[in-house]
Amino acid sequence: MGSQERRSKVLEAIVRDYVSTREPVGSKALAERHELGVSPATIRNDMAVLEEAGYIQQPHTSAGRIPTDSGYRSFVDSLHEIKPLSAPERRAIERLLSGAVDLDDVVQRAVRLLASITHQVAVVQYPSLQRVSLRHIELIRAGDTHVLLVIITEAGRVEQRMVTTSKAIDQDALDGVAHAINEECAGKPLKDLTGVAVTIDEALSPSLRAIADRIVDEVLHVLQADSEERIVMAGTANLSRHAVDFARSISPVLEALEEQVILLRLLARTQEGLNVSIGQENQHESLQEATVVSSTYDVGVRSVARVGVVGPTRMDYPNTMAAVYAVAEYLSDILTGR
Repeated sequence: MGSQERRSKVLEAIVRDYVSTREPVGSKALAERHELGVSPATIRNDMAVLEEAGYIQQPHTSAGRIPTDSGYRSFVDSLHEIKPLSAPERRAIERLLSGAVDLDDVVQRAVRLLASITHQVAVVQYPSLQRVSLRHIELIRAGDTHVLLVIITEAGRVEQRMVTTSKAIDQDALDGVAHAINEECAGKPLKDLTGVAVTIDEALSPSLRAIADRIVDEVLHVLQADSEERIVMAGTANLSRHAVDFARSISPVLEALEEQVILLRLLARTQEGLNVSIGQENQHESLQEATVVSSTYDVGVRSVARVGVVGPTRMDYPNTMAAVYAVAEYLSDILTGR
């Protein structure tokens, strides 16, 4: 084993021991707990090199060392594959999420589940209607001049609106209008639905164009009004249990969690797939003692939102990353109907 590889092993051991015990780690403890194949003196030399490189630091009067943000980053980058969850954990996720009755229920179950698995604050972003496609609409006659409009998105969100018409219309005519709108609009996100009324009108008789225009306007209005980014959280009490892991104060993190726009901006900056943002990597000052682990989830072929956790930098990264990734995958499967 070369010196560089051995130092990577020493850093990994320091991270794992510190996350497990919350105690600064010394060379003697590393030699006793891990089969590094070298003496404590060699480990001390390796620790000196790691400290000089900024991967570990000595807290106050302790003889041991703890990881820095750079140390955690190096450790996370060394994880070449995501650790799979156990079979019981996978079954529990599948059973809980598959029992949901609608989108709100799916999101609420997912955020509570993730908080429970990781013992951190869990965050689930609602599917953005700017990215989610319209699945279809239904028109149901509710009286001579009243029509119930049912809007169903690809993510399973259902919205209902009552539309008043200027003259009586029968169900067969409404079915024709719905068919024309679905032919033109189904499978398209909100940004692609502007200007569709002209094409829809061309497919209908002149007597139905006015009601078709009303319905299209209402669909666009509903989708636009509901396109605001939203998140739900669970497990805030978990953060309080980790208060000792925040050198300054836990208050800025709690305040950031209350300001949902901060989390939305943070999530928006991350790349598609699984992301880990550690300490100083978080641009918002209040989260610079925290780690955010997040992953995109999909509806159909589009990544529509993110799911993740917020916690201290002293975090069980392999298990947290595995849990976030697994919940994101199950969300994708359920919302896509796989």
